[in-house]
Amino acid sequence: MPEHIASEEAYLALAEVARARAQVAAEIGLPRAYWWGMAAGWVALGVIGDVAPAWVVTVATVAFGVGHSMIASRLLDGRRRTRQVRVRADVASRRLPVVVVGMLVALVAVTVGISLLLDGDGAAHAQIWAAGMIALTIGFGGPEILAFLRRVFRA
Repeated sequence: MPEHIASEEAYLALAEVARARAQVAAEIGLPRAYWWGMAAGWVALGVIGDVAPAWVVTVATVAFGVGHSMIASRLLDGRRRTRQVRVRADVASRRLPVVVVGMLVALVAVTVGISLLLDGDGAAHAQIWAAGMIALTIGFGGPEILAFLRRVFRA
């Protein structure tokens, strides 16, 4: 290794390190199985909400929330996307959990809105249909939606 590095070479090397770090940070996300699990839970809650008494819906919603929080607490830091790569906390954005939770709250609002529209139009099983639509969106598009939101909110 040379003793003296020109300032231009040092600048280029540091720029390359910064680019590589940004590329790794951009790859941090949640595994596809997380999104399909979330979609399955969404449909289950839609079915339960449509056919079960209110107390069962409440218990199922709380159970889903507790189960999700147990899984999410391990995954939402974005640092364990694969078994091969573990990144330091300072590389993973602290905003990622906030973006994911915000996304899920928005999806709940959209589900309720669609359900109300379908119910108002006289559709049978409006909650199931609404949950199914959002579940498909989550399962097929969750990672892409999250990537978009990460760019928007710089997470």
